[in-house]
Amino acid sequence: MSYSVPEVPGQDIAADDAPRSSSTGWPLWEVFVRQRRGLSHVHAGSLHAADVETALQNARDVYTRREEGVSIWVVPSGEIHATDPYDADAMFEPFADKPYRHPTFYEIPDEVGYM
Repeated sequence: MSYSVPEVPGQDIAADDAPRSSSTGWPLWEVFVRQRRGLSHVHAGSLHAADVETALQNARDVYTRREEGVSIWVVPSGEIHATDPYDADAMFEPFADKPYRHPTFYEIPDEVGYM
């Protein structure tokens, strides 16, 4: 089985700054799985693999054994950048004063059903 891996010029897909396994020296990959078409990819877990093809194969074997997915993304852990949870107040507080962004005050008629 072959997997198509997009080429990104000037970028090594197994980033040198990614965390590596102490026993194998392989980089750590984060795995995202989409369970059905139309749904978002969800973080399923992490694994160590030598390259992107091996990471995709291992992710398929580990995280979609029971046919739970239709699409898999693998990303080198070193390439993921996130906000600091301790800075959440400063990062997300400006949105707290905009209640119109949350439709909690709307009433949905019973005829509408699931939205």
